[in-house]
Amino acid sequence: MIVKATIVEGRSLTDEEFKKGKVITVPWIPKAMYEWDTGTAIGRYLEGLKQGKILGVQCHKCKRIMVPPRDFCEMCFRNVDEYVEVKDTGTVNTFSICNVSWDMKRVSSPLIPAVIELDGASEGMGIMHLLGEVDPKSVTRGMKVKAVWKPPQEREGAITDIRYFKPL
Repeated sequence: MIVKATIVEGRSLTDEEFKKGKVITVPWIPKAMYEWDTGTAIGRYLEGLKQGKILGVQCHKCKRIMVPPRDFCEMCFRNVDEYVEVKDTGTVNTFSICNVSWDMKRVSSPLIPAVIELDGASEGMGIMHLLGEVDPKSVTRGMKVKAVWKPPQEREGAITDIRYFKPL
């Protein structure tokens, strides 16, 4: 992308200058570089996924195990006590059947995003992911599911290291 920068002697342009075209433009290709820092909790969570583990955090005061992990317990506002591994099985809390992809393109077979409450995490704690290996008409709330992982050599430390969850 080339952006044209308007240059005049350190002052605002007047309407007259615009009308008469008395501005100088120069081609400029911006180098908008950025990085995203995952932070300590999500960084550790992503590293766990790369190793084939789903990590949560535990608060010893209120006894909750939270997934995805966070740095503090939002119920008692204290730092969490430890990271714990939860199972890669869980229960479908809610789901949707989508005939278009996230970028609004029609798909040949429906996508089924679901919120999965993971076994070992506190009630209401879970992740959103896709369901697979299942007829969309047979998906129900309360369905037990298990993660289908990418092979270890293909994992990169992303939520997509889990391909999808399939019925147990």
